[in-house]
Amino acid sequence: MDLLNALVAFLNFVFIPGLAYGAQLALGALGVTLIYGILRFSNFAHGDTMAFGTMVTILVTWALQGAGVTFGPLPTALLALPVGIAATAAFVLATDRVVYRFYRRQKASPTIVVIVSLGVMFVMNGIVRLIIGVNDQNFADGARFVISAQEFREATGLAEPLAIRTTQAVTVVTAVIVVALLFWFLQKTRTGKSMRAFSDNEDLALLSGINPDRVVAVTWLIAAALATIAGVLYGLDKSFKPFTYFQLLLPIFAAAIVGGLGSPLGAIAGGFVIAFSELLLTNAWKKIVTYALPESMAPDGLLQLMSTDYKFAVSFTILIIVLLFMPTGLFKGKSL
Repeated sequence: MDLLNALVAFLNFVFIPGLAYGAQLALGALGVTLIYGILRFSNFAHGDTMAFGTMVTILVTWALQGAGVTFGPLPTALLALPVGIAATAAFVLATDRVVYRFYRRQKASPTIVVIVSLGVMFVMNGIVRLIIGVNDQNFADGARFVISAQEFREATGLAEPLAIRTTQAVTVVTAVIVVALLFWFLQKTRTGKSMRAFSDNEDLALLSGINPDRVVAVTWLIAAALATIAGVLYGLDKSFKPFTYFQLLLPIFAAAIVGGLGSPLGAIAGGFVIAFSELLLTNAWKKIVTYALPESMAPDGLLQLMSTDYKFAVSFTILIIVLLFMPTGLFKGKSL
């Protein structure tokens, strides 16, 4: 019985949160890796693109709630999500036309474009803070739990309750659907195949008659959709604060690089590697270990290797180790 309680505690505090957080990082890293694989630069504005899309979704969510429109047990933000995606897509396409296209035509080095993306990042961050403010915004509604602690205790009789929040379940299900659609698009559609060809060999793709402007536009559209979905899911699961999304850039890039920049599969794998690494190293293991060991061997301390304040240090450390010993990542930086 104690081992079952230990398992439930592990699911509660490590596995389920890690699964949801890993899905959020994976979606964010997919956007980063698509931009890198096709446009050949690291987009440092991606975290604030997530913040922009989430901000628009929150504003539309509030409008729907004010009009009495809800989504039943599911978050109303899911109804507002298409508007957030559309607004973000329009914004990044305008940014590409006004800013990035000039440097692309000048054949500027990736380093220069990265610096340009930093400027775009600060502009987007300022816009988001100006419109919605700098404080935490909690916009989740609907049913709070898929499985509540009380229901689980009554059903199983275990001392340790299992609680699965609706936002965690929505995150995982949405991520699975989005990833499946993305891979279907890249593998089966003509546009997706054009994007892969453009990523593999740009010159050969141009000789084959592929329209580069179309490929670039579709890439930005997909990246905007992935950023908005990842941002909204993260905001529903935690809360929305513009500066948090700026900080998320580190674990997202760490996930993309650990998996291998340019590899969609690598981005997904990297997202879960980073998420579970952070949770395993910052979780207080006392409760789980107390259940698993005899009472006489129960630990006195929290058994926490690192404070949660240092979770981003885990991402940074893993990023440095991968860059030193495996710079092409787990999937060797495969192209799309």
